[in-house]
Order: sequence, then C-alpha cells, then structure tokens
Amino acid sequence: MPSGNPSRRTFIKAGAATIASLATIRVHGASKSGLDPAIVGTGEHTYECIHDWAKLPASIAFGNTHGVAVDAAGNVHIKHTVHASSSIADAMCVFDPEGTFVRSWGAEFKGGAHGLTLSREREGGKDEYLYLSDCNRGIVRKTTLRGETVMEIPWPEHSGVYGSKAEYKPTNVAVVPRAKPPTDGAERGRGAEYTGHIFVADGYGKSWIHHFNPEGKYIKTFGGPGKERGQVSCPHGIAIDTRGPDPMIVVADRSNRRLQYFHLSGRHKGFVTAELRSPCHFDQRGELLLVPDLDARVTLLNEKNELVVHLGDGGNYGLRDKPREQFIPGKFIAPHSACFDAQGNIFVVEWVDVGRVTKLRKV
Repeated sequence: MPSGNPSRRTFIKAGAATIASLATIRVHGASKSGLDPAIVGTGEHTYECIHDWAKLPASIAFGNTHGVAVDAAGNVHIKHTVHASSSIADAMCVFDPEGTFVRSWGAEFKGGAHGLTLSREREGGKDEYLYLSDCNRGIVRKTTLRGETVMEIPWPEHSGVYGSKAEYKPTNVAVVPRAKPPTDGAERGRGAEYTGHIFVADGYGKSWIHHFNPEGKYIKTFGGPGKERGQVSCPHGIAIDTRGPDPMIVVADRSNRRLQYFHLSGRHKGFVTAELRSPCHFDQRGELLLVPDLDARVTLLNEKNELVVHLGDGGNYGLRDKPREQFIPGKFIAPHSACFDAQGNIFVVEWVDVGRVTKLRKV
C-alpha cells in the first residue's frame, strides 16, 4: 500500500531490487505436437496457460473481450463487444467452472461493452450483482447475474464538467464492500460509512471519477485530466483495495502509466509507478493485487505493491488485430481485465479483435 507520495525514483529502485531477487521466470512453449499448454510464472505463482478456455456455441463469436468476473458458484462471466460474424448479439456470456457455455444476454451492450464488476452486497457473499459500463452510450447499469436491471446510475450531469452526456464514457466501476470487523475497539470497521458507495471511472471521456451513494444518487466528482497529484489521464480501471487497515480507491491511471490511490473521500493518497506499462484494471486475493496490463502482460503485486511476478510477458501488442493462428502460446497480447477464482486460478480477457479468454491454472 502506498504511504504519502514516494518519488518515481524510489519505486524504480525498489522494483529493480525486487527483480534481482526473483527466480528466473519460466515460460515453456507448447510441445512439438502443439497440445501441451505453456507454463508461466515461478515458484508458488506458477500457472498452466490455457488459452481459449471458454467454449462458445457456434451462434456466438467473441469481439474484443473486455470484462471478466467469477461468481460465488464459480461461474465465469465474460463481457465482449460481439464479433461481426456472430449471429447472436449478446454481449454477456456465462460459463461454468469447466468452461462450458451456460447462457448469454445483453444484446443492448453490443459494441459498447466495457467494464464488468461483480459485487457481493450482503454478509456471506449473498446477493451478487453485476455493474456494467457502456462507454459508447454513457451507461452504468446494475443487474442481477442473469441480466435483470436493478438500477441504472445516471450520468453525472450535476458535476458541471460535461457539456453533454456524449462526453461521458465510463469504463469501470468500484463498489465499496462491507467494512472489515473492527479490531481496535472502534464501534465500526474502517470505511463502514461508505459501504455500498459506487465510484465510476470516466476513462474514455474526460478523465474524472464520480462518486454515488448505494442508491445511485450523485455525491461528487474528483480527479480530472493531468499528471499532478490527484489528477488522472485515462482512469481506465478502478477498485477498492482492502488489503490495508483502511480501504482505499485504487485507479489504473493508464495514460500516466501508474496506479494512483485515493481515500474514500476522494483525497489523493499516493502513486505506484514501478513495474507498470499500461495498467488496465484490478482484482485482489489475500495480499495479492492482480493487474492486467494492456502492454502484453499480467502483473501480481504484494501487499506493499512490490513486484511478485509478471506473467506471459509477450510484447506482442501488434498482434491484436491478427488471426488467432499468429498468437503465441504462453504470451499475452493486450490483457484488458483479469480476476481470480476461489482456487487462486486467474482468468484473463484480452483486447483482441477475435477475443481471447485464458485460464491461468495454478499448479
């Protein structure tokens, strides 16, 4: 977790030291038969790389795969823009834990499908909901896991930073989870007053972050375009980091090539700059922060936001509009979102024209 505003030089030195201490990272290609999955990572963070894990019916073809989330039952929800060859326009596809197709919905999101956030809004993981961002239509919608609309969050007209709704292009959403039980005698866990509050990142519009209450009522706006403390440039991803004593907002400040932390009040906290190229979004498991990086790799950071490992570093961004047969096993092209499942496996979706869903099976 960041403290204050350490300098870029400090983070670079720390990153270099971390790299020096890492064991050699393995990337084994497929066998001559082409049947053996690649292995990526090192030590306890070693994974079998299973590309094209999701088994689509013939009627659906992935477009750019933009969002992924795993529910409590282990079902994997994929959001994509829909390929021109698809006879069904549904932008949401659901698969069981084995990759078998379960159902699809969300034809209205075709073309604009972007961020996907799963929120468990009661104790014990009950009442799971999806928050979907449509950057083309300027929409953020809360739905059930089957796509029934629960709430549509209005565009932040009252913020005063937009001339029209067309300027608002939300990319991702963060929802504050129930606060951890207090451990210091306090009456409530830290951040309890923000439980259920919603933060929307306008990554493709004007680089603002908007705060709403659990009922979708507008509260305030912070951030804004720039490179200084508290300013962002393409705040593409956003999440609530609960690994420290106080929950904080972490933003994938993509065009500034950094993570930026904010208090839940919207006040700037600090930066993370080392080991990042074009961070897109987040997930967390225990003390690990998972960062899909659009510039061809997936990164794991520890509780101090130091490098644990880069996975599948491909440097193949130029392949994103090429046929699938040109993709290289074990190498990522443009990771756009990623998440853990309950077993510690990782699902990665990529911004490639023909879509790609990869399961990194923990070994």
